[in-house]
Amino acid sequence: MTGSLVVVGTGIGAGQLTTEAKSELASADEVFFLVGDPVSEHAVLDLAPAATSLAGCYEDGRSRREAYERIVETILAPARAGKHVCAAFYGHPGMLVFPSREALRRARREGLDARMLPAVSALDCLFADLAIDLAEYGCQTYEAGDFLRRRPTLETRAALVLWQVGVVGQEFHTPDGGPVALADLVAALLESYPFEHEVVVYEASPYPAVAPLIVPVALGELDASALSHRSTVYVPPLALR
Repeated sequence: MTGSLVVVGTGIGAGQLTTEAKSELASADEVFFLVGDPVSEHAVLDLAPAATSLAGCYEDGRSRREAYERIVETILAPARAGKHVCAAFYGHPGMLVFPSREALRRARREGLDARMLPAVSALDCLFADLAIDLAEYGCQTYEAGDFLRRRPTLETRAALVLWQVGVVGQEFHTPDGGPVALADLVAALLESYPFEHEVVVYEASPYPAVAPLIVPVALGELDASALSHRSTVYVPPLALR
């Protein structure tokens, strides 16, 4: 019997788990999950009571890459043994989720049936909450640490979305860690935008009755006090010239 892997996302808010994802969670032989809030966890456990959390793969003070490797191998072990495995991740499983994509890559290389289902991402929520039309000016999006390493040329007349700003520069897993490279990130952005350019610190809400976090701040005044590990920074386009 050949095993299989399906990777799904729980979405950001309650009620965003798709019908297709629910079906996979309920029918899988083994289910694993890594989510960011108790509502998402309960949604998974309601469909798959025996599901296993992957949170234990992280250890304080250890490299995130080590945790990712443990997650990948934990997911793949039962699939290699012939079982149908479903792995659920917070948000969209293909967006800023290295273990999901690596598990799919290895599974396919080994001849296992492996696929990813679409889900609501934090980017979808950002577009809705800030009433942004992606097609109006265009949009660039980077993980904050990768942006610092690569230093891509920016099109300032298009929007810019930076992910994981609240942990930028953080190499090791720690629940209390902050954005150690934030000053470097702001300095890099000030090469393309004026000090007073208003950006938005954004966090999507996982709860229906709770508003998202939307905090405008001048780029040059962006500091760690405005950020959490969930923070995304939206940089509006400069006025068209």
